[in-house]
Amino acid sequence: MARRDDEAGNMNIPVIEAHALTKNFGSTRALAGVDLAIHRGDSMAIMGASGSGKTTLLHVLAGITSPDAGSVVFRPGVGAPIEVTALGESARSRLRRERFGFVFQQGLLIPELTAVENVALASMINGVPRRDAMGHAASWLASLGLSGMEDRRMGELSGGQAQRVAIARAQATGAELVFADEPTGALDSQTSAEVMDALLWSTTGQGRTLVVVTHDPEVAGRCTRTIAVRDGRIVSAAVSA
Repeated sequence: MARRDDEAGNMNIPVIEAHALTKNFGSTRALAGVDLAIHRGDSMAIMGASGSGKTTLLHVLAGITSPDAGSVVFRPGVGAPIEVTALGESARSRLRRERFGFVFQQGLLIPELTAVENVALASMINGVPRRDAMGHAASWLASLGLSGMEDRRMGELSGGQAQRVAIARAQATGAELVFADEPTGALDSQTSAEVMDALLWSTTGQGRTLVVVTHDPEVAGRCTRTIAVRDGRIVSAAVSA
């Protein structure tokens, strides 16, 4: 079963909750009244065919895209709940930078920077001194099996290694909630399993929360919960054994 906030006395209180989300792109309805609750320590997989609305749902939950209607509320471990959908663009950008982490299919890493610089960058943007940010980044890289590769640029890493850099970057700021969009989509099956090991260890293994969009049933099967999206609606939900 998915882990809840028992220790904090907040059992069954979602870390992020969506209500009646609607989003249209022209005449195309990407979300059609979605309700969703994700609890602290959960790993949730969102599955669906291309165009089903799964990536739009992730983007709305993460404050990347604003819905046309509905609400998203994020409840941090410390502090008052934050209504993501009520924030302006600047405040949403700050929320993403300080509270959320992101891992995308191609990593979206900066090729001109080294691995350790890519990981440290978000912390430095948040005001952490460079020396501290670089040391913390190196520790995350080491914990993900990349010790000795800190000074390599992205073109000098394999696809799986680059994704672990992206995972380290997502965690370096202490993100409570990590959003991953097809993080294994460009990888072979063995490397995919290794990347999922790293992603789950660094999120739910540390008491954090993971939301992952995937086409891969093996990836979904490793998450504590799976929802299927079709035509902008959640059509099924399952909890892993």
